[in-house]
Amino acid sequence: METYEIIVVVLMVSFIVMLFSGFPIAWILSGIGLWFTLIAIAGYDWFDWDTFLLDNWSDYTIIVDRLWALMENWVLVALPMFIYMGLMLDRSGVAESLMRNFVNLFGRYRGGLALTVVLIGILLAASTGIVGASVVLLAVLSIPIMVEQHYSKSLAAGVVAASGTLGILIPPSIMLVVMADQLSISVGDLFMGAMIPGVMLGMLYNLWVVFVAIFFPKAAPAPTDMPPLNLRTVFDCLLAMVPPLFLILAVLGSIFFGIATPTEASGLGAAGATLLALLNGRLTLKVVREVGEATMLTTAFIMGIFLGATAFALVMRSLGGDEFIAHQLSSLPFGPNMIVVFILFIAFVAGFFLDWLEITLIILPLVAPVVKDLGFDLIWFTVMFAVCLQTSFLTPPVGFSLFYLKGVVGKDITTMEIYRGIIPFVAIQLFALGLVFKYTGLVLWLPRLMYSSH
Repeated sequence: METYEIIVVVLMVSFIVMLFSGFPIAWILSGIGLWFTLIAIAGYDWFDWDTFLLDNWSDYTIIVDRLWALMENWVLVALPMFIYMGLMLDRSGVAESLMRNFVNLFGRYRGGLALTVVLIGILLAASTGIVGASVVLLAVLSIPIMVEQHYSKSLAAGVVAASGTLGILIPPSIMLVVMADQLSISVGDLFMGAMIPGVMLGMLYNLWVVFVAIFFPKAAPAPTDMPPLNLRTVFDCLLAMVPPLFLILAVLGSIFFGIATPTEASGLGAAGATLLALLNGRLTLKVVREVGEATMLTTAFIMGIFLGATAFALVMRSLGGDEFIAHQLSSLPFGPNMIVVFILFIAFVAGFFLDWLEITLIILPLVAPVVKDLGFDLIWFTVMFAVCLQTSFLTPPVGFSLFYLKGVVGKDITTMEIYRGIIPFVAIQLFALGLVFKYTGLVLWLPRLMYSSH
């Protein structure tokens, strides 16, 4: 192994070790990047260290140029807008109305309450994209009802945790915006490619709920105190769906039909969510301030990791890390398909310890060029990578959906019951990943259809 390869391996191992130190991930990334820059400058002539230093005081360093370009990126303007849209929609009362009316319609059947959670999760996913807010909201609205109706606590916890994560895959998705920026591909194409796999994943959740209701009726019993079904109940349910469908049409419709760019559509979504809160009588100065503060903190957290990851990635590439990764992957004794499977396996394992953002910023840019050189479509691979990262929200010890859910349910549902509940949904996610891998048309059909229609 050559000297630069040893340094790259030490850099990656140092990053993994530092993850367990408790320091913020943004500090770890930028700090390791700085230390290894100094190490390389001090000891190795092959390191291109001139690019990191000022030739004179009027010049910028390359790292400053990269960070400045990141902050100027027009695509990333969509991040705070989509975050604001999701947080404001959660405060608008739309989800409460959906839950109440869906329970009246579907809750009378075995497994109906769990089906309601999945359906609302799909609608929230296509209009919010904020996993933490969705999981908390679904848990607050549905867990007490399901426990009261004697649902299996594991099933209730699994359904809520899994349904809340759909927002990270179904457009408009913050994760897809970040992925598109990292790989310099179209956000609109990525949104279109992820639509069918995302909705398909929600439908697979529903099939599992139906299976449990049929073969394990005690886990999802039918309530005995529901009012009779009538046309008014159906009408109220359809009426409750109008606000989120309006928002979905405004955002995704404007993107898919070429009316607006994803960045412009994010502004439409933010305005639409604010309008819905106003129409529901939920828009107050306090709500605007709280949503604005939460948006600022979330955006700052994401951008902090962006800056750290940019510095880390630049140092790794200057050390020859991208060539090292590409060489290691291409030298595997597998065919192209198995190399892709191996990459997805690495992402799946990394999801046990890392958040989707770190995996997207660190791993995805390193492996995507290899996949492209193997002749695979980058939109297809990126959507597969996104489906794979769904599991990172549900797999312990760093499954954020599990933390959000546990924080809401308290002592009513134990940690082990939550873990048992998410096992079948992680299996479903992996099954969906296999379907997307096998049938590329699930990703590529809609983008090709939109291209042919223009």
